[in-house]
Order: sequence, then C-alpha cells, then structure tokens
Amino acid sequence: MKAIKAFLFDMDGTLYDSMPNHASSWYQMVCEHGIECTPEEFYLYEGATGKFTVNMLIQRKYGRDATDREVTDFYERKAEIFRSKPRPSVMPGASRLVESVAALPWKPATILVTGSAQGSLLDRLDEDFPGRFPVERRVTALNVKRGKPFPDPFLQGAALAGAEPHECVVIENAPLGVEAGHRAGCFTVAVATGPIPLETLKAAGADLVFPSMPECAARLPEMLIELCSD
Repeated sequence: MKAIKAFLFDMDGTLYDSMPNHASSWYQMVCEHGIECTPEEFYLYEGATGKFTVNMLIQRKYGRDATDREVTDFYERKAEIFRSKPRPSVMPGASRLVESVAALPWKPATILVTGSAQGSLLDRLDEDFPGRFPVERRVTALNVKRGKPFPDPFLQGAALAGAEPHECVVIENAPLGVEAGHRAGCFTVAVATGPIPLETLKAAGADLVFPSMPECAARLPEMLIELCSD
C-alpha cells in the first residue's frame, strides 16, 4: 500500500447499475432453453465470461461441455435481451469514486477489468467517464482466455498500468471478481451494490468492504491517503 500505481475497476454492478438487467436477461434466455435456474443466482456468476457461464449451464442440464455454437447462440440471445431493456444508469457514487482516486496526489492509473463483452455498455465509457478508461486501458472478455475467478484479468490490468499486482487496488462488487483480485495479489475492495451479503464478499477475499458505492467514494480515497502516509 506504499505505492498504489493503479485502480482496476470492474464494470457491471460497479461503474454501472446494470446487474438487474444482466440477471433478468440470463434468466429469460436460460428459461427459454428449459434449464432450471433462479434470477438471483446470476448475481453470483457476475464477472465470469459468457463462455464460462454458458458452459456451466450446459453441464448442469446435459452433463457435458458446451459446444462453440451453443456458447455463441446462448450469449447472442442473452445480449439481444439485454439490449432490449432500459438503459442502465451510472452507479450512484461511481463517477465520484473514479474522479477521486484519479486525483490522488500520486496520480494513479484507472484501468477497466470486466468479464463482459457487452458493447452497449463498453461504448458508453468514454461518454460517462471521459478520459478514464480509454480502449488501450481496458481488459474485457475478448482479451483473456480465463476470466474471473481466475486472476488473469487483473494480472493483465496491472500489466497495462505498468504495475505489479501488489501496487494495484481492485474495485469489485461480485464474489468471483473479489476472488480474482485476491488471487492476483491486489488489494481488493468490495462494494455491496446488489443482493450479495457483505459476509460473502469478505469470504471471497476482500481486504475492505463497503455497503454502498457512495460510501466507498466518500471514504476510500481518504483512507488510502492515510494508509500510504503511515
């Protein structure tokens, strides 16, 4: 914590209040295929790539891995449903947090690390967070072979920032993302922006947990300044 060089931000449920749309889209698509599920369970899979989620669902239903065609068809249908839903808003407090950490005295980098390839949100980043997540500072589902909960996305995010993992702070809201950040060796901050209990986020490996994004934005920058000056 003596030299924080980068903040690695998740997108869905962290920068955008998009998880209700994602969860309901997954649920509708999966029900169309006759696979038993609940809307709530998709909050637990948040952060994983679409391929990971589809493969898990096919294994549950048929006891085998998903074919490439199934992965493509399932995810395209899910994305179609997602696009039909109302435009997700920026998560309350997210803009304040992004600007606050970018303005810290040592000017750390801000990097996007998401398990999504959802263009309808990725294309909004320049508009909603101008200058903070340019294309060259993004890790998405299209850039990694192994998504969260593997540490690979955050390791790649650290590399984009020219930093070691222990010089990075992860901002996450989902257990799989928290686990990935912890396994990567980053200081991992979890924010409870959905129905996932604080205890679940702690158990996944979070170093610090906040009950909301506005509270995280209000307290985290000052806490990090104190930690780094000790």
